[in-house]
Amino acid sequence: MTVDLAKSTTSYAATDAAALRQVLRTVTAESCPKVFNFHMHTVYSDGRLTPEQLIDQALSIGLQGFAITDHHSIQGYYRAQAHLAQCQPTEGDRSLPQLWSGVEINAKLLNEEVHILGYAFQPHHAALEPYLQQGTTTGLAYQAAQVIAAIQTAGGVAVLAHPARYRRSPRELIPAAAALGIDGVEAYYAYANPSPWQPSPRQTAEVSSLGDQHRLLKTCGTDTHGMSLLHRL
Repeated sequence: MTVDLAKSTTSYAATDAAALRQVLRTVTAESCPKVFNFHMHTVYSDGRLTPEQLIDQALSIGLQGFAITDHHSIQGYYRAQAHLAQCQPTEGDRSLPQLWSGVEINAKLLNEEVHILGYAFQPHHAALEPYLQQGTTTGLAYQAAQVIAAIQTAGGVAVLAHPARYRRSPRELIPAAAALGIDGVEAYYAYANPSPWQPSPRQTAEVSSLGDQHRLLKTCGTDTHGMSLLHRL
């Protein structure tokens, strides 16, 4: 079951974390890449799509909700937001898809560099300023506990990205992140970059199980870096 934001009469703010949490409780392996997509990059980090191209594809695909998660930058989000505001619905009373604020931040967890996704935060909040300078932080700010706290202080939702892509296993990283108060895990992810896109079965089962054990929200995303929102590369 999914929340049909595109047919809803309610317009959520890009910083409405409560609405996002409601959506994430409905996400399944079938949600991505054509209903929801919470992991995408633009030319403002290491992606190839302009924000305008990304929005046009999101509309063409029929996404209901999504977030742009450039590394240490929200400039692509701002441009995408402006472009989306200029678009018009294409079907009767069908509204535009929901865009939430988003970012991907490098952090240290168990002496391993991991990526933490932030969603639905207040973009101008001072707590996030060190993480939006287009580069990895150092010292205390680089610690996962600080990154998670900064996202949440800014009103956002913190999620451990692709937990099965690191040297340490999800069995180590997810409990450690949960102990620091993280909100969710990226449960549905295509580790081998298959075509068509589909979440990797073994990793999905492991990450989902650990997420359930620690009562974490689950997200899905293509981690698009290329020219199609339906693929990772």
